Amino acid sequence: MGLNVVFMGTPLFAKHMLEGLYSSEHRVLAVVTVADKPAGRGQKIQESEVKRLALEKNIPLLQPQSLKDPQFLSELSAFRADLFVVVAFRMLPEIVWKMPPKGTINLHASLLPNYRGAAPIHWAIINGEKKTGLTTFFINERIDCGSVLLQKELAIENHWTTGMLHDAMLAPGSQLILDTLNAIEHGTAMAQPQEVVDLLTEAPKLTKENTFMDFSRSGEELERMVRGLNPFPTAYCYLEDIKNQHNLLCKIFESKFLKGVSALSEPLSATKDGINFPCQDGYLCVQKLQLEGKKALDFKAFLAGNDPRNYRLVQK
Repeated sequence: MGLNVVFMGTPLFAKHMLEGLYSSEHRVLAVVTVADKPAGRGQKIQESEVKRLALEKNIPLLQPQSLKDPQFLSELSAFRADLFVVVAFRMLPEIVWKMPPKGTINLHASLLPNYRGAAPIHWAIINGEKKTGLTTFFINERIDCGSVLLQKELAIENHWTTGMLHDAMLAPGSQLILDTLNAIEHGTAMAQPQEVVDLLTEAPKLTKENTFMDFSRSGEELERMVRGLNPFPTAYCYLEDIKNQHNLLCKIFESKFLKGVSALSEPLSATKDGINFPCQDGYLCVQKLQLEGKKALDFKAFLAGNDPRNYRLVQK
């Protein structure tokens, strides 16, 4: 048996969900993903992870510039899918999500209604959550607000980065999609409106502003921020090169918090465990970093060619 579905998604996370769906009894009639675009210093044309898998599996592929384009809508409708499955894609216009007779479902990487938004995995780590999860729900006119179908809770380990949590979600996320499709197919799905909660934690898009490290904050907050933005897009700050009197962007990949007394105006310092960056209640001991125009280095390699006392924090 199985359902006839069209899959919509873009990044690596969505690719893994498509792999699970493709290997199941459900039939993937087509894939919709973003149009190719130039990226990086060389501005080479970059294909989405989902497109690469669709080409590998010979699945019909649609890459519309606009989701309201009449030709795209005609092609999409022609597949006569029972259901659309969406994972890490764009906001769909009503004419799209209302098209299939059994609706359009989305997999979201949080326990809705908490962490609605573009970056739920990152913000769960940044905010120090002990648990998170995955949710399937029917898409409606409001982002991440549709009726919930199934949820799966996941514990977050203290040392995890966003990359680690992302990987831990792959297998249960894939299974949750299949469980949801099976329930819809057999008529046992019980969609429940999202509960009304006064205080919700959101998961907004990551920007230059909210990934900047403010060292007047506590060391624990900064350490979580480093893990929450690893491996992408990476937490960053600015350092003053005291000797040459100019500022440099500095990305921080790995760190730990050391409680103590410090002053934000003091230079960086070297220890046997890393490079100490002063913060509100001690030091953020950095084990891996990257100065503007240089390669990412562990702290030992950095110290071999740099004196940390030549740098101090620049606060906005």
